[in-house]
Amino acid sequence: MTLIVSEEIQVALDARQPVVALETTIVSHGMPWPQNLETAVEVEAIVRAGGAVPAAIAVLDGRIRVGLDRASLERLARSEDTLKLSRADLAYGVMSGKPGATTVAATMIVAARAGIRIFATGGIGGVHRGAESSFDVSADLTELAQTDVIVVAAGAKALLDLPKTLEVLETRGVPVIGYRTDVFPAFWSRDSGLAAPIRLDHAGEIAAFAQAHGALALGGGILIANPVPAEDEIPAAEMTAHIDAAHRDSIAAGVTGKAVTPFLLDAILKHSRGRSLKTNIALVRNNARLAAEIAAAFAAGPDG
Repeated sequence: MTLIVSEEIQVALDARQPVVALETTIVSHGMPWPQNLETAVEVEAIVRAGGAVPAAIAVLDGRIRVGLDRASLERLARSEDTLKLSRADLAYGVMSGKPGATTVAATMIVAARAGIRIFATGGIGGVHRGAESSFDVSADLTELAQTDVIVVAAGAKALLDLPKTLEVLETRGVPVIGYRTDVFPAFWSRDSGLAAPIRLDHAGEIAAFAQAHGALALGGGILIANPVPAEDEIPAAEMTAHIDAAHRDSIAAGVTGKAVTPFLLDAILKHSRGRSLKTNIALVRNNARLAAEIAAAFAAGPDG
Protein backbone atom coordinates (compact mmCIF):
# COMPACT_ATOMS: atom_id res chain seq x y z
CA MET A 1 0.00 0.00 0.00
CA THR A 2 1.47 3.32 -1.11
CA LEU A 3 0.78 6.11 1.35
CA ILE A 4 1.51 9.79 1.14
CA VAL A 5 2.41 10.71 4.70
CA SER A 6 2.83 14.38 5.51
CA GLU A 7 6.33 15.49 6.44
CA GLU A 8 5.24 16.55 9.93
CA ILE A 9 3.71 13.15 10.67
CA GLN A 10 6.63 11.20 9.25
CA VAL A 11 9.10 13.21 11.33
CA ALA A 12 7.00 12.52 14.45
CA LEU A 13 6.78 8.80 13.69
CA ASP A 14 10.51 8.52 13.04
CA ALA A 15 11.18 10.27 16.37
CA ARG A 16 8.62 8.01 18.17
CA GLN A 17 6.55 11.03 19.11
CA PRO A 18 2.79 10.80 19.77
CA VAL A 19 0.55 10.67 16.69
CA VAL A 20 -3.25 10.24 16.62
CA ALA A 21 -5.06 8.98 13.51
CA LEU A 22 -8.43 10.56 12.64
CA GLU A 23 -11.12 9.22 10.31
CA THR A 24 -12.84 11.40 7.75
CA THR A 25 -16.33 9.92 7.34
CA ILE A 26 -17.27 12.13 10.29
CA VAL A 27 -16.43 15.03 7.98
CA SER A 28 -18.05 13.72 4.81
CA HIS A 29 -21.01 11.70 6.06
CA GLY A 30 -21.40 12.16 9.83
CA MET A 31 -22.14 15.87 10.22
CA PRO A 32 -23.70 18.65 8.14
CA TRP A 33 -21.84 21.66 6.75
CA PRO A 34 -20.32 23.78 8.28
CA GLN A 35 -20.18 21.92 11.61
CA ASN A 36 -18.27 19.08 9.94
CA LEU A 37 -15.33 21.29 8.96
CA GLU A 38 -15.41 23.26 12.21
CA THR A 39 -15.31 20.04 14.22
CA ALA A 40 -12.49 18.53 12.13
CA VAL A 41 -10.34 21.63 12.61
CA GLU A 42 -11.12 21.79 16.33
CA VAL A 43 -10.36 18.09 16.86
CA GLU A 44 -6.94 18.53 15.26
CA ALA A 45 -6.29 21.48 17.60
CA ILE A 46 -7.32 19.36 20.60
CA VAL A 47 -4.90 16.60 19.59
CA ARG A 48 -2.10 19.16 19.27
CA ALA A 49 -2.95 20.67 22.65
CA GLY A 50 -2.55 17.18 24.10
CA GLY A 51 0.99 16.95 22.78
CA ALA A 52 0.31 14.73 19.76
CA VAL A 53 0.28 15.22 16.00
CA PRO A 54 -3.11 14.74 14.25
CA ALA A 55 -3.19 12.45 11.22
CA ALA A 56 -6.47 12.72 9.32
CA ILE A 57 -6.74 10.00 6.67
CA ALA A 58 -8.52 10.09 3.31
CA VAL A 59 -8.18 9.15 -0.36
CA LEU A 60 -7.74 12.14 -2.65
CA ASP A 61 -6.87 12.11 -6.35
CA GLY A 62 -6.12 8.40 -6.30
CA ARG A 63 -3.70 8.59 -3.37
CA ILE A 64 -4.09 7.51 0.26
CA ARG A 65 -3.12 10.51 2.32
CA VAL A 66 -2.08 10.53 5.96
CA GLY A 67 -2.29 14.09 7.20
CA LEU A 68 -4.58 16.63 5.54
CA ASP A 69 -4.37 20.38 5.27
CA ARG A 70 -7.41 22.60 5.82
CA ALA A 71 -8.14 22.84 2.10
CA SER A 72 -8.35 19.05 1.84
CA LEU A 73 -10.60 18.84 4.90
CA GLU A 74 -12.85 21.49 3.40
CA ARG A 75 -12.98 19.59 0.12
CA LEU A 76 -14.27 16.54 1.96
CA ALA A 77 -16.65 18.62 4.05
CA ARG A 78 -18.24 20.34 1.05
CA SER A 79 -18.32 17.47 -1.43
CA GLU A 80 -21.64 15.75 -2.01
CA ASP A 81 -20.19 12.71 -3.81
CA THR A 82 -17.35 11.66 -1.50
CA LEU A 83 -17.03 7.89 -1.33
CA LYS A 84 -17.41 6.15 2.03
CA LEU A 85 -14.48 3.73 2.08
CA SER A 86 -14.08 0.60 4.16
CA ARG A 87 -11.79 -2.41 3.61
CA ALA A 88 -13.89 -3.77 0.72
CA ASP A 89 -13.72 -0.63 -1.40
CA LEU A 90 -10.51 1.11 -0.35
CA ALA A 91 -8.86 -0.09 -3.57
CA TYR A 92 -11.77 1.27 -5.62
CA GLY A 93 -11.31 4.64 -3.98
CA VAL A 94 -7.69 4.67 -5.10
CA MET A 95 -8.44 3.36 -8.59
CA SER A 96 -11.39 5.64 -9.29
CA GLY A 97 -9.67 8.90 -8.46
CA LYS A 98 -12.78 10.07 -6.63
CA PRO A 99 -12.48 11.70 -3.19
CA GLY A 100 -12.96 9.11 -0.47
CA ALA A 101 -13.42 9.37 3.29
CA THR A 102 -12.24 6.50 5.47
CA THR A 103 -14.47 4.62 7.90
CA VAL A 104 -13.21 3.19 11.19
CA ALA A 105 -12.08 0.00 9.41
CA ALA A 106 -10.25 1.75 6.57
CA THR A 107 -8.66 4.27 8.94
CA MET A 108 -7.37 1.42 11.09
CA ILE A 109 -5.83 -0.27 8.04
CA VAL A 110 -4.05 2.86 6.88
CA ALA A 111 -2.98 3.90 10.39
CA ALA A 112 -1.42 0.48 11.01
CA ARG A 113 0.45 0.57 7.70
CA ALA A 114 1.75 4.05 8.52
CA GLY A 115 2.88 2.96 12.00
CA ILE A 116 0.26 4.91 13.96
CA ARG A 117 -1.01 3.04 17.02
CA ILE A 118 -3.76 5.35 18.36
CA PHE A 119 -6.95 6.37 16.60
CA ALA A 120 -9.76 8.68 17.77
CA THR A 121 -13.25 8.46 16.31
CA GLY A 122 -16.85 9.11 17.37
CA GLY A 123 -18.31 5.62 17.66
CA ILE A 124 -17.59 2.31 15.98
CA GLY A 125 -19.98 0.41 13.73
CA GLY A 126 -21.38 -2.90 14.90
CA VAL A 127 -24.24 -5.33 14.56
CA HIS A 128 -27.29 -3.64 13.06
CA ARG A 129 -30.77 -4.25 14.36
CA GLY A 130 -32.32 -7.16 12.50
CA ALA A 131 -28.91 -8.55 11.53
CA GLU A 132 -30.22 -12.07 12.16
CA SER A 133 -32.08 -11.71 8.86
CA SER A 134 -30.17 -8.94 7.05
CA PHE A 135 -26.65 -10.09 8.08
CA ASP A 136 -25.75 -6.39 8.32
CA VAL A 137 -22.65 -6.33 10.51
CA SER A 138 -20.07 -3.55 10.25
CA ALA A 139 -16.60 -4.36 8.94
CA ASP A 140 -15.31 -2.32 11.91
CA LEU A 141 -15.72 -5.38 14.15
CA THR A 142 -13.65 -7.60 11.86
CA GLU A 143 -10.99 -4.92 11.61
CA LEU A 144 -10.79 -4.58 15.38
CA ALA A 145 -10.20 -8.32 15.57
CA GLN A 146 -7.25 -8.27 13.19
CA THR A 147 -5.59 -4.83 13.03
CA ASP A 148 -3.28 -3.63 15.80
CA VAL A 149 -4.63 -0.16 16.57
CA ILE A 150 -6.03 1.32 19.79
CA VAL A 151 -9.42 2.84 18.94
CA VAL A 152 -10.89 5.49 21.24
CA ALA A 153 -14.66 5.80 20.78
CA ALA A 154 -17.81 6.61 22.74
CA GLY A 155 -18.76 2.96 22.43
CA ALA A 156 -20.73 1.79 19.39
CA LYS A 157 -23.39 3.94 17.77
CA ALA A 158 -26.55 3.54 19.84
CA LEU A 159 -28.69 2.95 16.77
CA LEU A 160 -27.10 -0.53 16.59
CA ASP A 161 -27.84 -3.74 18.49
CA LEU A 162 -25.39 -3.11 21.33
CA PRO A 163 -25.70 -6.47 23.15
CA LYS A 164 -24.93 -8.35 19.92
CA THR A 165 -22.11 -5.93 19.10
CA LEU A 166 -20.43 -6.64 22.43
CA GLU A 167 -20.94 -10.38 21.95
CA VAL A 168 -19.21 -10.27 18.55
CA LEU A 169 -16.32 -8.26 19.98
CA GLU A 170 -15.93 -10.80 22.80
CA THR A 171 -16.11 -13.75 20.42
CA ARG A 172 -13.43 -12.24 18.21
CA GLY A 173 -11.15 -11.56 21.16
CA VAL A 174 -11.24 -7.76 21.08
CA PRO A 175 -10.49 -6.20 24.49
CA VAL A 176 -13.14 -3.61 25.36
CA ILE A 177 -11.99 -1.19 28.05
CA GLY A 178 -14.34 1.22 29.80
CA TYR A 179 -12.46 4.44 30.56
CA ARG A 180 -13.40 5.45 34.10
CA THR A 181 -16.65 3.55 33.76
CA ASP A 182 -18.05 0.13 34.63
CA VAL A 183 -20.69 0.31 31.91
CA PHE A 184 -20.43 0.34 28.13
CA PRO A 185 -21.37 3.79 26.81
CA ALA A 186 -24.03 4.19 24.14
CA PHE A 187 -22.58 7.00 22.03
CA TRP A 188 -24.99 9.89 22.80
CA SER A 189 -25.65 8.40 26.27
CA ARG A 190 -23.22 7.41 29.00
CA ASP A 191 -24.93 4.16 30.00
CA SER A 192 -26.14 1.42 27.66
CA GLY A 193 -27.14 -0.81 30.55
CA LEU A 194 -24.38 -3.23 29.54
CA ALA A 195 -21.25 -3.92 31.57
CA ALA A 196 -17.85 -2.83 30.31
CA PRO A 197 -15.69 -5.98 30.28
CA ILE A 198 -12.60 -4.15 31.65
CA ARG A 199 -12.23 -0.84 33.47
CA LEU A 200 -9.11 1.34 33.45
CA ASP A 201 -8.94 4.88 34.84
CA HIS A 202 -5.73 6.37 33.47
CA ALA A 203 -4.10 6.79 30.07
CA GLY A 204 -0.92 5.24 31.44
CA GLU A 205 -2.83 2.09 32.42
CA ILE A 206 -4.25 1.83 28.91
CA ALA A 207 -0.78 2.19 27.40
CA ALA A 208 0.53 -0.51 29.78
CA PHE A 209 -2.38 -2.79 28.83
CA ALA A 210 -1.56 -2.27 25.14
CA GLN A 211 2.09 -3.10 25.81
CA ALA A 212 1.10 -6.31 27.60
CA HIS A 213 -1.35 -7.21 24.82
CA GLY A 214 1.39 -6.72 22.25
CA ALA A 215 3.96 -8.68 24.28
CA LEU A 216 1.59 -11.65 24.27
CA ALA A 217 1.33 -11.42 20.47
CA LEU A 218 -2.46 -11.65 20.70
CA GLY A 219 -3.00 -9.58 17.59
CA GLY A 220 -5.86 -7.30 16.75
CA GLY A 221 -6.92 -3.97 18.14
CA ILE A 222 -8.21 -2.61 21.43
CA LEU A 223 -11.42 -0.64 21.91
CA ILE A 224 -11.40 2.14 24.50
CA ALA A 225 -15.01 3.02 25.40
CA ASN A 226 -14.95 6.65 26.55
CA PRO A 227 -18.34 8.01 27.72
CA VAL A 228 -19.54 11.37 26.47
CA PRO A 229 -19.16 14.04 29.19
CA ALA A 230 -22.13 14.02 31.57
CA GLU A 231 -23.07 17.62 30.78
CA ASP A 232 -23.39 16.80 27.08
CA GLU A 233 -25.20 13.46 27.09
CA ILE A 234 -28.75 12.75 26.00
CA PRO A 235 -30.35 10.25 28.43
CA ALA A 236 -30.74 6.75 27.00
CA ALA A 237 -34.53 6.70 27.35
CA GLU A 238 -34.87 9.86 25.30
CA MET A 239 -32.40 8.63 22.67
CA THR A 240 -34.26 5.34 22.34
CA ALA A 241 -37.38 7.21 21.24
CA HIS A 242 -35.42 9.19 18.63
CA ILE A 243 -33.63 6.08 17.35
CA ASP A 244 -36.84 4.07 17.07
CA ALA A 245 -38.43 6.88 15.07
CA ALA A 246 -35.39 7.06 12.79
CA HIS A 247 -35.51 3.30 12.17
CA ARG A 248 -39.16 3.58 11.19
CA ASP A 249 -38.21 6.33 8.76
CA SER A 250 -35.44 4.20 7.20
CA ILE A 251 -37.75 1.20 6.75
CA ALA A 252 -40.38 3.38 5.13
CA ALA A 253 -37.77 4.87 2.80
CA GLY A 254 -36.33 1.43 1.92
CA VAL A 255 -32.78 2.43 2.85
CA THR A 256 -30.19 -0.39 2.88
CA GLY A 257 -26.44 -1.05 3.02
CA LYS A 258 -23.94 1.77 3.54
CA ALA A 259 -26.70 4.37 3.26
CA VAL A 260 -28.35 3.19 6.48
CA THR A 261 -26.10 4.83 9.05
CA PRO A 262 -25.93 8.29 7.39
CA PHE A 263 -29.72 8.19 6.90
CA LEU A 264 -30.33 7.26 10.53
CA LEU A 265 -27.96 9.94 11.82
CA ASP A 266 -29.76 12.57 9.76
CA ALA A 267 -33.17 11.33 10.92
CA ILE A 268 -32.04 11.33 14.55
CA LEU A 269 -30.75 14.88 14.10
CA LYS A 270 -34.22 15.94 12.96
CA HIS A 271 -36.11 14.02 15.66
CA SER A 272 -33.83 15.36 18.41
CA ARG A 273 -34.10 18.90 17.01
CA GLY A 274 -30.35 19.24 16.69
CA ARG A 275 -29.37 17.93 20.11
CA SER A 276 -27.77 14.78 18.71
CA LEU A 277 -25.31 16.85 16.66
CA LYS A 278 -24.25 18.89 19.69
CA THR A 279 -23.63 15.69 21.64
CA ASN A 280 -21.84 14.09 18.69
CA ILE A 281 -19.43 17.01 18.50
CA ALA A 282 -18.82 16.89 22.26
CA LEU A 283 -17.99 13.19 22.28
CA VAL A 284 -15.62 13.49 19.31
CA ARG A 285 -13.74 16.25 21.13
CA ASN A 286 -13.64 14.15 24.28
CA ASN A 287 -12.26 11.14 22.42
CA ALA A 288 -9.57 13.27 20.76
CA ARG A 289 -8.38 14.49 24.18
CA LEU A 290 -8.13 10.97 25.57
CA ALA A 291 -6.46 9.61 22.44
CA ALA A 292 -3.76 12.29 22.69
CA GLU A 293 -3.17 11.35 26.34
CA ILE A 294 -2.88 7.66 25.47
CA ALA A 295 -0.56 8.41 22.54
CA ALA A 296 1.68 10.46 24.81
CA ALA A 297 1.72 7.71 27.46
CA PHE A 298 2.40 5.07 24.82
CA ALA A 299 5.27 7.10 23.32
CA ALA A 300 6.79 7.56 26.78
CA GLY A 301 7.06 3.79 27.15
CA PRO A 302 6.85 1.68 30.30
CA ASP A 303 9.34 3.91 32.11
CA GLY A 304 7.76 7.21 30.99
